[in-house]
Amino acid sequence: MKSFLYIFILLFLGTTFSVAQKRELKIETKDIVKSDINPLSPAKAAFYSAILPGLGQAYNKKYWKIPIVYGAIGAGVYFIMDNNKKHHQYRDEYKKRLANGGAIDTSDLTYGKLSTESVIRGQKFYQKNRDLSVLITAGLYILNIVEANVDAHLLQFNVNDDLSLKPDLHTNPYTFNQNVGFTLTYQF
Repeated sequence: MKSFLYIFILLFLGTTFSVAQKRELKIETKDIVKSDINPLSPAKAAFYSAILPGLGQAYNKKYWKIPIVYGAIGAGVYFIMDNNKKHHQYRDEYKKRLANGGAIDTSDLTYGKLSTESVIRGQKFYQKNRDLSVLITAGLYILNIVEANVDAHLLQFNVNDDLSLKPDLHTNPYTFNQNVGFTLTYQF
């Protein structure tokens, strides 16, 4: 019984001393490093990307985007050249038939079994695909320029922990269910 009394007194004195202690509040100030914003950086990135596709991405130090740019524009150029070649083949076959008075050369393995109407349709088909490939490739070239410009703008955007939106997950101690929420932090 005496030991319980000593333990009780020791615990009581320990809590009173801990409550009576003064607590200091430390305020840590963050050193704010302001980087200079170059307003011409997006224009330079767009200009470089217009001169040579992918150069604007290199200026923004996003080197992993350069193969994507060259792959997209290279695929467009491939389809332009392929459709142009096939268009010229059908056009040459049609010109050859017109020069021979509309006679079909049946010894030709490629075009010998096609009618003149089929040759005209093939010519128009590949011409349409070539023109569409030119438009898509031009769009990809312009997208390359716009992407370099927007990326240079976003590099100047201030992203730090003073303003953040984070998911907040915690377990309810009574039901042990997960509670989901968002924490919006704004510090001056």
